[in-house]
Amino acid sequence: MNMKHLRATLLGFLALIAPPMARAQTPDEFYKDRTVNVIIGYSVGGGYDLYARLLSRFMGDHMPGKPTVVPQNMTGAGSLKAALYLAAIAPKDGATFGTFGRSVVLEPLFSGAKFDPRKYSWLGSITADSSLCVSWADSPIKTWDDLMTKQARMGGQANGSDPDVYANILKTLFGSNLRLVTGYPGNNEMALALERGELDGFCGLSWSSLLSRHRDWIDGHKINILVKASAGGDDQIVAPQMLDKLTDPKKRAALSLILATQAMARPYAAPPGVDPARMALLRRAFMDTINSPEFRAEADKLGLDVAPVAAAEVEKRLADIYSQPADVVALAKQAVGQ
Repeated sequence: MNMKHLRATLLGFLALIAPPMARAQTPDEFYKDRTVNVIIGYSVGGGYDLYARLLSRFMGDHMPGKPTVVPQNMTGAGSLKAALYLAAIAPKDGATFGTFGRSVVLEPLFSGAKFDPRKYSWLGSITADSSLCVSWADSPIKTWDDLMTKQARMGGQANGSDPDVYANILKTLFGSNLRLVTGYPGNNEMALALERGELDGFCGLSWSSLLSRHRDWIDGHKINILVKASAGGDDQIVAPQMLDKLTDPKKRAALSLILATQAMARPYAAPPGVDPARMALLRRAFMDTINSPEFRAEADKLGLDVAPVAAAEVEKRLADIYSQPADVVALAKQAVGQ
């Protein structure tokens, strides 16, 4: 047998014993009958949890293969634990994404947290929102002026969480004498403490959470809304605007940097480096779910505000935040108590 025939024989033999070359799965094939995990950075019962569970109920129906979408709570450090998990530990295959506090995206700027929110694979946000400072009706803290002149016991969770961020802003930029009582797992636990009289109030309560979880507080006149913190568009909330209480240009710039996160009030992100085709499918399914009649109808029943923010807009906001001058960032860092 000459060398040509020998080579042909060997190649034929190898073709018989070698395993077939693996074919890359299409996104449709990947998600068929799969479990998709939604990580929630807060405890059960709060606003972030409610939005995530509603999304999980319907999103699988808008994905090829009808995967089972399972919400999983991962509490810790005001949702920073969940953000870090998604940034560095979670599988990057497109079967895991999650939600965490809007202010957590500022942590790398302020505390040196080891992640870059610009590198997440963003799905978008279910809505924009306003954060409120509220007090219980029986508390001596009933107005903005009271918050500035009297000592209030205000609840918190951890550095970087919305309640702590806004409480510290009141102390550093406005000179409030409030006392921050931190360490609560989530807003649900702080709400119970407020009702029991353990706290005078807390900040960082989303308007959407108030409508969906505590409508009785409004209807029963059980709380005072002391101030609202937003980028505008919330005329239905009768309360002074936090930004309007500042006249110093540098302080206004620092607060505006922080308030930029209100445009991504219920953010959802997958880990960095997810396959672009799978991310395109996830983004499309995310927006299709939020805009679907069944999701909107259920959101209306629960009193949830829905105003979708696309992934591209979230990325644009983050790029703007991370391009601010060093002196503005330094003052904003000081403002949140870091």
